[in-house]
Amino acid sequence: MDIAPFIRDIPDFPKKGIIFKDITPLLAEPKAFEEVINQFCDFAKQINAQVISGIESRGFIFGAAVAYKLGLKFVPIRKKGKLPYQVVSESYDLEYGSSTIEMHTDAIKKDEQVLLVDDLLATGGTMKAACNLIEKQGGKVAGIAFVIDLAFLKGAEKLKPHKIFSLLKYD
Repeated sequence: MDIAPFIRDIPDFPKKGIIFKDITPLLAEPKAFEEVINQFCDFAKQINAQVISGIESRGFIFGAAVAYKLGLKFVPIRKKGKLPYQVVSESYDLEYGSSTIEMHTDAIKKDEQVLLVDDLLATGGTMKAACNLIEKQGGKVAGIAFVIDLAFLKGAEKLKPHKIFSLLKYD
């Protein structure tokens, strides 16, 4: 099934000159959502993932569904200050400042094979920080899955040498 028709372009959001790729029509179409989850599950099996991790917030939608379908644990990676237990943190630069993401210190065990999931790859900064978090805890980033890759922003270059899987690429 072609999922491209279920991605809506929103011009000038969140600021003028940006074309936002809206996934909510995809989420509203059960067959399209199922296609994404099935393809992510196939990728997870290929890389022998033991853990699925998603980045707040849209990565939770896809990652939790993949973890559930495969019977694997799900590890949320959240914005700073949102998790209640002891955390490990990673800060990273944005084009307009910096940000920090966190996960619980007991979320990943040494050598666990982790599939990181998010909806969209842009510049790669957030996902690179998530990879660093997994590796700080002794986990291995087995692969990274995105619904959309904005390839013209070259985010995948920041994520080398990790295996990257994306369903749609915009050059």
